[in-house]
Amino acid sequence: MELNVEQQAKELIWKKVKEHNIEFIRLIFTDIFGFAKNMTIHKDELDDAMNGKLMFDGSSIDGFARIEESDMYLKPDLTTFQVFPLRPNEKSVAHFFCDVYGTDGKPFMGCPRNTLKRVLKEAEEMGYQFNVGAEGEFFLFYRDEKGEPIFNIHDHAGYFDLSPIDKGEDARQDIILTMKKFGFHIEAAHHEVAPGQHEVDFKYGDALSIADKWMMFKMIVKNIANKHGLYASFIPKPFANQNGNAMHCNQSLQDKEGNNVFYDKQDPLELSKITKNYIGGLLKHAKGMAAITNPTINSYKRLIPGFEAPTNISWSRGNRSALIRIPHARGKRTRIELRNPDPTANPYLVFAVMLKAGLEVIKKGMTPPEEFDGDVTDVIENLPVIETERYPRDLHSALEYMRKDILVKEVMGEHAFTTYIEAKQLEADQFAREVHHWEIDQYLKKY
Repeated sequence: MELNVEQQAKELIWKKVKEHNIEFIRLIFTDIFGFAKNMTIHKDELDDAMNGKLMFDGSSIDGFARIEESDMYLKPDLTTFQVFPLRPNEKSVAHFFCDVYGTDGKPFMGCPRNTLKRVLKEAEEMGYQFNVGAEGEFFLFYRDEKGEPIFNIHDHAGYFDLSPIDKGEDARQDIILTMKKFGFHIEAAHHEVAPGQHEVDFKYGDALSIADKWMMFKMIVKNIANKHGLYASFIPKPFANQNGNAMHCNQSLQDKEGNNVFYDKQDPLELSKITKNYIGGLLKHAKGMAAITNPTINSYKRLIPGFEAPTNISWSRGNRSALIRIPHARGKRTRIELRNPDPTANPYLVFAVMLKAGLEVIKKGMTPPEEFDGDVTDVIENLPVIETERYPRDLHSALEYMRKDILVKEVMGEHAFTTYIEAKQLEADQFAREVHHWEIDQYLKKY
């Protein structure tokens, strides 16, 4: 941002602060595991904040600095300034999304937003803008008298059901209205397949703004659910025999003239060579990215046959058991849909590794395997073949693949890569040591 443009942005922000009687500003950033953090300042500190002079203790944030190098700075992205419309009867609050910097004045390598920006810069140097559309799914649960969530689902409606069966309609409508106040363009919203499950889809955009919006979307959903006496959870698979929550990532590349480079009218499938290269990159690194796109123990309970979730590493125009699906739309709306990510993932890291994987293979000119148009659940006789392309079955195996993937390590940087693996390995090991109810029910009397 040029100095005069930056100064104009700061003056416009101050104008909004005065117009909306803003007293407090939230400086929002994200740790490497995808949890939003914030530091709230009074407007008296706004100039220092906008100049990147506000320091915080990075050693207290998961995956950030070690204790001996804990001093870090929050640098607000001035383009993300927004009035917070969730407190109508109080003084207005505003927020920025921030990047984390070290004391050396350089972007901190462990900041996920910085990670995505580095890969976006690489794409820009190749002449591309990376566009993403993320589909948001969540469950609504009841809360107890103390306000704590309980494992009691809010309704027993199904796909596209209406009220009164869909008891979450009022909460979902309030979520949508609040999102619109934040500038979201809502494309669709409805009750999903599983009881108590809902989906809200908002318009695609450049990857950085959509990652920011995904973080805001989750905050809005949880806040509005809370106002309705409910608890919103993005857990991937709360019920064994029902569909789970996904974060399907629709994505495309756009050139400097605004053309969708995934579209090629001359191709029999109307998909460009770049598209096929890009698909090849996602398939090549799917296992190495798995612990990023599916970062929890529960994530892998969703990725099983029979629930419209991907189970094998392939691409298809219609098969929902494939990792990548090509929606029917063409022209400017040509895109590919990566179906394995779930909403427990860090969107900045997911978008970064997706893009980097695609760009790598575009540079090398590799092409993907042939389209797989069957359903893995219907071709048992081909299981040995499909099994070689099977997506990781659990977090343990996903972490093993991640350790071996040089591209993922390059994207994250040494510090974040090592810290992430160590934390997730601990999570996987703790789960493995626990004795679960299923084991007692299955084995106590038998043995």
